[in-house]
Amino acid sequence: MTEEFDYFRDRNIGKLFDLLLQVGTELHVTDQRLHAMEALLVRHGVLNDGELDALRPTEDEQRVLDARREAAVARLMRIITESGPAERPLRDQWEATLEKRAGR
Repeated sequence: MTEEFDYFRDRNIGKLFDLLLQVGTELHVTDQRLHAMEALLVRHGVLNDGELDALRPTEDEQRVLDARREAAVARLMRIITESGPAERPLRDQWEATLEKRAGR
């Protein structure tokens, strides 16, 4: 990590802070969109107020929800495990992914 980005003097603390910012941002955006969507559905009579909270997913729906959760966790873990300097984080992972897709 270059010194200009090393606010905490510890790369691991910096990664943890990046992780918290990412989670907080994603949570805020998701929360805002969910509330807006629910309000529109209730307003247009598609859902009754509180109906979304009472939903129990089917097995297929639960599999989709589980897969989405796993993908979200993988994105967050990537922040913790990334390598490379701060000005080009994830460069090694990006290059490895490109090589894998190219069949090298």
